[in-house]
Amino acid sequence: MAQHNELGNKGEQIAIDYLIEKGYTILDKNWRYLKAEIDIIVQKENILAVVEVKTRSSDYFGNPQDFVNSKKIQLMVSAINEYVISKDLDVEVRFDIIAIIKTDAKEKIEHLKDAFLYF
Repeated sequence: MAQHNELGNKGEQIAIDYLIEKGYTILDKNWRYLKAEIDIIVQKENILAVVEVKTRSSDYFGNPQDFVNSKKIQLMVSAINEYVISKDLDVEVRFDIIAIIKTDAKEKIEHLKDAFLYF
């Protein structure tokens, strides 16, 4: 497996552990619809959070969250619309980014709630 895929998988597991610790219930991981893939779908009370995980080994080229582009956002919005309809959910939907910088020595986690408001 390519090194960046390993880092991405580790980042997703770090994010899952973080979300569980914060009281979220994991509903789905790597959920796909057409060309979209949603890393993690979680629920806490009446909020369905759609979580994009971005993991980098440094911030030399920018913050991890800076790598979520408008095309990715459009795909995620379309996919979660299908998810909510297909599961017949009555929830408020929120789009989050969990940005992780993971080095051998440590990891830094930043949870950006309602992240697409900032793009």
